[in-house]
Amino acid sequence: MGIEIQGKVVETDANGYLINHSDWSQEVAIKLAGSEQIELTETHWGLIEAVRQFYNENKQHVSMIDLIHLLSKHLKETPYEARRDIDNFLYQLFPNGPDKQLAKIAGLPQPVPAE
Repeated sequence: MGIEIQGKVVETDANGYLINHSDWSQEVAIKLAGSEQIELTETHWGLIEAVRQFYNENKQHVSMIDLIHLLSKHLKETPYEARRDIDNFLYQLFPNGPDKQLAKIAGLPQPVPAE
């Protein structure tokens, strides 16, 4: 499987995640977001950059709890106080699962379910 970007096929797995993560670019992200019926806004781009940075620094996916902690710092609230609002906000942006859709659009491997 794959997606076409500027005449080049970028390989994806059966679920639409990039095979070669170095193939990621903004054009690839826009195409992947379109396949998820998401039109990327400045807010989406900020979150995409944040999860890419988190992955590069920690060599692991950002979980929903990690996202809530990251965003609550920006809101200057405790994660407990902000959790419901942030959760609702993230699901408005990424309705089919913020952690999975963000990973896909950011060019990261598919997250595995928590054990």
